Amino acid sequence: MDLVVLAADKTMRLTLRALLGRPQSLGIRSIEADLEFHPGHDSGVFRQGHEFLRFWQTRASRALVVFDRDGCGGPQSREALEAEAEARLERSGWKDRSAAIVIDPELEAWFWSDSPHVGEVLGWRKSRSQLEEWLVAKGHLRQGQRKPAKPKKAVEEALRYCKTPYSPSIYYDLAAQVSFQRCVDPAFLKLTSVLQQWFPPEGLRGESFGL
Repeated sequence: MDLVVLAADKTMRLTLRALLGRPQSLGIRSIEADLEFHPGHDSGVFRQGHEFLRFWQTRASRALVVFDRDGCGGPQSREALEAEAEARLERSGWKDRSAAIVIDPELEAWFWSDSPHVGEVLGWRKSRSQLEEWLVAKGHLRQGQRKPAKPKKAVEEALRYCKTPYSPSIYYDLAAQVSFQRCVDPAFLKLTSVLQQWFPPEGLRGESFGL
């Protein structure tokens, strides 16, 4: 297959499945991928992801590991954590065909885009500007700040306020709809850059995706 992805948990795996299901939006060709998650979550991917992926070395052309900076157990910066995880992958047999994506601080940083779909999946029935005002009032967002400092906590409190049951499917729904054009998150930009280098759009076969 083209790609194996090791995510930190089921929610992250679901989010990445939705993203990879939009090859045209990512600027890549359609690919065949296997998405897995590590039982040790973020720290498991960081410290043992290279071992977990040994099974796929002869089965997948490329490998990608994705985890949160918060929860991985490493004090380093996002870039340092990525470099360390990539070095382990290279030493274990994935040299020149693997990459690590570390989301800073956590997956929910991707959730808080300026897309109107954010309010929809939360169950927010007021305007986007009122959502931002609510986040500021609750201490999740400072004036002029693009995203909450603790994005997961902000998602959980917003869902409670809107009386919307938590479900991993909200991440899938958002990832399947939101525009990528104005995203400036460094981890997401690296993800799209790596995928575009590996799977350029020549011969794009439409939106079908073999998962």
